[in-house]
Amino acid sequence: MVHSVELVFDAETEATVRAIWDELRDAGIPSQAPASRPHATLTVAQHIDAEVEQILRPVAARLPLPCRLGATLIFGRSAGVLARLLLPAPDLLDVQARVHRACVPLMTPAPMPHSEPGQWTPHVTLARRVAPTRLTTALRIAGRPAEIAGTVIGLRHWNGDKRTEHPIG
Repeated sequence: MVHSVELVFDAETEATVRAIWDELRDAGIPSQAPASRPHATLTVAQHIDAEVEQILRPVAARLPLPCRLGATLIFGRSAGVLARLLLPAPDLLDVQARVHRACVPLMTPAPMPHSEPGQWTPHVTLARRVAPTRLTTALRIAGRPAEIAGTVIGLRHWNGDKRTEHPIG
């Protein structure tokens, strides 16, 4: 498994994303519900030392920040990952870069390349392994509402090995 540092959202934004997850699940599309919490991954590696929770407190103190979830995205080629774009506002890009730089010395073996500043695609995952035959339905569900205005309220360190969440700040 992997470790990551992630943004988490206010209750209303989280509820809106969870409602999309539930509708996808009810339509037979393998959504994130109920195993996860809506989030946007900032940086990821095979391991991130727990010391990160102390080091990132000054970054977490910059939150909350407004955010918007926009267009629906599909990552992958056949059975894809369905997501909503977290619009890359300058403040969020700065938070991502600061988090990534602070984490690099605590990551082993190294950060995943797609989480490098300038390579990061900010998003919230809605479903994984969406079959091509289910894409029309998945896109219809995932795209409503067209935009979600919300707030990023915190950071967490996700330990994928133990499936535990550690709030930062």
